Amino acid sequence: MLDLGRQAAVRPFEAGTPEEARRAYEEGFPTLQGEREPVASLSERTIAGPGGPLTLRVYRGQGAGGADAPALLYLHGGGWVIGNLDSHDEICRWLANMADCVVICPDYRLAPEHKFPAAVEDCVAVLSFMHDDASDLGIDARRIAVAGDSAGGNLAAVLCLFARREKNPPTAQLLFYPNTDASQAADSYSRFAGGYGLTAATMAWFRDHYIRDARDIGDWRVSPLKTESLAGVAPAFVAIAGHDILADEGEAYAKRLDDDGVPVVLRRWPGQIHGFVSMGRHAPAARQAVAAAVAAWRGFDPAFGNAQAD
Repeated sequence: MLDLGRQAAVRPFEAGTPEEARRAYEEGFPTLQGEREPVASLSERTIAGPGGPLTLRVYRGQGAGGADAPALLYLHGGGWVIGNLDSHDEICRWLANMADCVVICPDYRLAPEHKFPAAVEDCVAVLSFMHDDASDLGIDARRIAVAGDSAGGNLAAVLCLFARREKNPPTAQLLFYPNTDASQAADSYSRFAGGYGLTAATMAWFRDHYIRDARDIGDWRVSPLKTESLAGVAPAFVAIAGHDILADEGEAYAKRLDDDGVPVVLRRWPGQIHGFVSMGRHAPAARQAVAAAVAAWRGFDPAFGNAQAD
């Protein structure tokens, strides 16, 4: 993957505008993802969001059935600046089929046009919609989990903090190399600052487009690692890529969860780089990580019975 990146000689995102970064990302991700796995059904719908209409893509897994299926709110990565409903389509299809569930992926608002907390507010609204319209969606409101990768993992973790005292909090959080500390001071930012895909300079560019000012860095809604306590949040699966600037903060978040009494499954892929779960065409570990997340989710939720992820 690193060789492909060097051969492409793509300009770093931080060297251009957000619009240019989005175009470059949209041109590049189809070469990384594999064939689209068929699901039982695929549809889109629009709901009223806090900042205007929100588009959702709804995937019904082949084994999900027509009613009372478990559901997963998937929040795509992309540094809160790039990414869309197509960029993480492969992952959503895998999750829907492996977990026999309904996956809902929202096209939440992106920065810098919509800075923090716009994305958080959108995600809260979508989770509320899933609960309120569970019957229409054919899902069980008592069996909704959340998931995301990178910035999406950040949003999923924050959403679980918001929802931990709700009537039906998420049953699990599946976090793929999540961003949990916007201070960007962990040692992995030095170890993998350049040459491993996502660079420290690019990550700073993403963050600075997302936050309103430096005071947001310490806000737990931006940096969930900084929250006073994680007690009571949903059981967590945390996937770590070994050569990733976010590795240390992902490890730190898993430890905080464990210290605060939250069930955690921590899995490491030592030879992988940031974003590997979106590289199914080239990285068999991508599907393996999704399967491990589904297996963890099944373990957290007794209603899944003894079924196993493939």
